[in-house]
Amino acid sequence: MTILEEEIHAKFGGRLRTRVNGILIQDDKILMIKHNMGNGKFFWNVPGGGMKFGSSSVENLEREFLEETGIEITVENFLCTFEYLKPPLHAVELYFEVRQSGGILKMGIDPELPEDRQLITEIAFLDINNIQSIKNDEKHRLFWGIKSMNDVRLWKGYFNFENNYIK
Repeated sequence: MTILEEEIHAKFGGRLRTRVNGILIQDDKILMIKHNMGNGKFFWNVPGGGMKFGSSSVENLEREFLEETGIEITVENFLCTFEYLKPPLHAVELYFEVRQSGGILKMGIDPELPEDRQLITEIAFLDINNIQSIKNDEKHRLFWGIKSMNDVRLWKGYFNFENNYIK
């Protein structure tokens, strides 16, 4: 296990995390972030992160979006819940549609990690073709089968694809 993988497990593993995530669509493209997962592995998902006790989902998502992207947002429709369970990681993720209300796009940071072990390696607005060209094991499961940006806006309910954790 690499130092970065150990850091990920230490900071985020072994406990249930509640996360908030924002879907920002502009010009038929969705804002996504590429994360370094260590050992040559990468993972694309939309901006978001863990909730802090005492702050609402909206406040947490506004904070996470600004930290990671430099963009200020207005949180709009709740879209869906996704449960990720692949020990040592376990997260319940809330996905919201968001709209840009200010700021300028820039690659941000994760303040929970040291400067020399940041996870964010790229940030970009991706169209459907870009998203489909990313290997499935390198993007969030919710994006595996989308065929248009409208598919994202239609997500409703609770998803837990392939959480085959066996005790």
